[in-house]
Amino acid sequence: MPSTMSGKVVLITGAARGIGAQTARELARRGARLSLTGLEPDELKAVTAELGDGHTWFEADVTDPDSLQAAIDGTVAAHGRIDVVIANAGIAPFGTVQNGDPHAFTKTIDVNINGVFHTARLALPHVIEQRGYVLVVSSLSAFAPMGGMAAYTASKAGAEALASALSSEVAHLGVAVGSAHPSWIDTDLVRDAKADLPSFREMRKRLPWPMHATTTVEKCAIAFADAVERRSRRVYVPRPVMLMHWLRNLPASKLVARIMAPSLRKIMPEMEREVAALGRSFSARNQALQGTPKQAPRGK
Repeated sequence: MPSTMSGKVVLITGAARGIGAQTARELARRGARLSLTGLEPDELKAVTAELGDGHTWFEADVTDPDSLQAAIDGTVAAHGRIDVVIANAGIAPFGTVQNGDPHAFTKTIDVNINGVFHTARLALPHVIEQRGYVLVVSSLSAFAPMGGMAAYTASKAGAEALASALSSEVAHLGVAVGSAHPSWIDTDLVRDAKADLPSFREMRKRLPWPMHATTTVEKCAIAFADAVERRSRRVYVPRPVMLMHWLRNLPASKLVARIMAPSLRKIMPEMEREVAALGRSFSARNQALQGTPKQAPRGK
């Protein structure tokens, strides 16, 4: 049976590597025409070449509306329309609220929430014209908050809420909006955190099922592509993450707090020491890409 994606134009932010790049590969396999955006031109060019003819890429920063608008305009000029937008660009810093870098926190909010807002707002005129679909990449973390990930958790919860509000705003225009909630996906972002912070590895091991599950990026991309084809309201990767959505108050409950307390009493101070020793709040790759300053002294 022919794919419903055949000939559809899909714009993906944060598409140079990881989930964005693999989702592009999967959608191209289903016949879609891809427009890839991100901060790494060499990687974007390589992924686009791998996809074959009929695809485009644009260097764009989701926190910069002008560069994002140029990418959207370029997509429409090249392909004639935009049917689907996947707001995938995201970052995840290290550190606790007490000792974390405030610059890293605000940068995460800027990319993970403001970036979704800019992406959706600027692309919507074209998506409305096609009665298309917007997929906002949130996270399991939106409803299963974890210590040491306050900035990421807050931003992804905000992204989920933004997707829900947007869904109600544009449904009457024939546009569907979904939010994606992956758990741990085997990407550079997760591997870099594991390499930088032994405490992060230890905390992940102690999380209850399904919060500790790791999924391949290939399986995640298939789930995302399926969601695009079905215009899904929500997509969970892996599927059991759906249980955490239904039980979204459980991770913050007294029961889970009691279970995790002995581990966190040891792990949180270890994480704070490790982040301080690193002298940065992001992976080395993201630190360079985002142009973020070195960690600010506590209290600044």
